[in-house]
Amino acid sequence: MIRAAIVGIGTWGRNLVTSVQGSEHIRFVAGATQTPAKAADFCRQHGIRLVESYERLLGAREVDAVVLATPHSLHGAQILEAARAGKHVFVEKPLGLDAKEAEAAVRACAEQHLTLAVGYNWRFQPALNEVRRMLDDGRLGKLLHIEGNFCGPSAYRFAREHWRQDRDEVPAGGMTGRGVHVVDAMLYLAGHIGSVFAQSHRLVHDYGVDDTTSMLFRFRAGASGYLGTVIATAETWRLQIFGSKGWAEVGDVEHLHTWGLKHCFIDFNDPMKKQPPEVRTFPKTSTERAELEHFARAAVEGKPIAVPGGDEVHNVAVLEAIVRSVREARLTSIEANV
Repeated sequence: MIRAAIVGIGTWGRNLVTSVQGSEHIRFVAGATQTPAKAADFCRQHGIRLVESYERLLGAREVDAVVLATPHSLHGAQILEAARAGKHVFVEKPLGLDAKEAEAAVRACAEQHLTLAVGYNWRFQPALNEVRRMLDDGRLGKLLHIEGNFCGPSAYRFAREHWRQDRDEVPAGGMTGRGVHVVDAMLYLAGHIGSVFAQSHRLVHDYGVDDTTSMLFRFRAGASGYLGTVIATAETWRLQIFGSKGWAEVGDVEHLHTWGLKHCFIDFNDPMKKQPPEVRTFPKTSTERAELEHFARAAVEGKPIAVPGGDEVHNVAVLEAIVRSVREARLTSIEANV
């Protein structure tokens, strides 16, 4: 059993806490937030001791790990502090906004033999794992292209003064809140990205972050990719994977449920015959509970999750390249070591 502290007790922090109620692997025993009065009732209901500061949490003997649901720009420094205090870390995505800082955070945990995990819960979707198997065993053939979007009304959700309307905190619009999930799924299926061309604009409000962002990717293994994030529209998301033998697709309006999977294959006895797609369903699962329990088991066993040069750091490098491509209006390469 890992005894965890929740840092940042807003909507998503509370969702993480409630997702593991009754777990045999992880239990929240303490917490800290910038608005303790708003979190007091929630903490009482869940047996969480509310502590006045992050520093005090790191000094608490009953805390084995911290779970960070905090603004993106704080992640790197908070992980370094946790590593110095000997605490395992689960951090919400993205790992950070600066690839060098993100790599330093990962290395600090590795040097202290601490487990660091990043909240990319899509990797715990049975449908996405099945797509990975379809690529590995050749059912989809050679990977050619991946395209996706992750859109919704986030631009209307947060007031002008909210940190999620800060362009420095949320670069490239929907990329930091939404798009990084799709990038992580792409990295899981296609490997690291070599270059990106991006465009990003604010078309609705006269304040806040960009609301319409799109990107073209070239993966190092050769496949191409496309991603769009529009955060001033109705909720929707989709990820479609094209191989030389067929395609597979996930997507819907809701993404925090257990996904279905649609796939379609070529009949090479009659390649031009249009094949009806097959739809598969999977047993219901909570990806938030699954990712936190996976983290807890790894921490108990002394196993790493995020590693130097891994996907979590590369995702930050991709985000940096997207921002640079938007600013300079050009194709931007991503260094091979990030």
